[in-house]
Amino acid sequence: MPGQCVITREIAVAEGVFAPGHLGELTQIVPFEMVDAVLAECGAAQRRLRKLPARVVVYLLLAAALFGECGYAAVWARLTAALGALSLPPVTATGLWHARTRLGVRPLRALFDLLRGPAAAIRTAGARWAGMLVVAIDGTSLDVPDDPATRARLGKGSNQYTAASGYPQVLLVVLVACGTRAIIDAVFGPRSGGETGYGQRLARSLRAGMIVLLDRGFSSNAFLEKAAGTGAELLARLTASRKPPVLRRLPDGSFLSRLGTLQVRIIECEITIATAAGRHTGVYRLATTLLDPRRHPAFELVKLYHERWGAT
Repeated sequence: MPGQCVITREIAVAEGVFAPGHLGELTQIVPFEMVDAVLAECGAAQRRLRKLPARVVVYLLLAAALFGECGYAAVWARLTAALGALSLPPVTATGLWHARTRLGVRPLRALFDLLRGPAAAIRTAGARWAGMLVVAIDGTSLDVPDDPATRARLGKGSNQYTAASGYPQVLLVVLVACGTRAIIDAVFGPRSGGETGYGQRLARSLRAGMIVLLDRGFSSNAFLEKAAGTGAELLARLTASRKPPVLRRLPDGSFLSRLGTLQVRIIECEITIATAAGRHTGVYRLATTLLDPRRHPAFELVKLYHERWGAT
């Protein structure tokens, strides 16, 4: 037709039997060009043709993180469900495990470094407070496969009834953006390393323009001083046993104090937490490096601290 305009564009697609469907929606988030570049940089691209190219193994492991309750075979079935009309090579659970072992950890670590970040637009709800990016540091323990080598390095869990029980565990400590729950940085290792020890390594990703929400496990003087030294502002819950000195009372009920060499403002408040197990009310003592009660009122900081539970 006269005046009709036709717009064309070029789209790059992966080659081979796994190209159709792009192995699900994962490649919309993690483009295959990025995965190929990481594999090349790490020297992990396959040197000979295999049934499972290294790129496909990367997507298998990404999918495994989404379906943690499934074994490799079940994850593979989900990943390739849209490719049923094609002649896929037969793959066993053992073959998937060997492919994952060949790949190693370096490509996944490099891919994480490329993708990690707050993923927060300016208007993302809860992403910013008083112009600062709201982040939190928290830790959790994860079960890992129980084999002799893993057990020798990590040991096994313990409880009040026995010295060793259950699966070996790793301690994972993350820096997360509260508004999007996107992981900015992460450290993990044996539980003997402790949350505070791993948390100090996350200081490398703190910067001015952030406000960091911290639980009482991260409220030691040494940790707070190191975190504040990055330029980030802090809002941390203190343990009930700590009695910081009152240097000066402020109009909003808070007071100025000092923790080690760090000047802070202390806010005492009553907070109610509602969970599936019920409601719990307790008296909390919060320490913050935001010292001006007019710019950052105590009540607003108490409300902000609730964001830590929503993010972690």
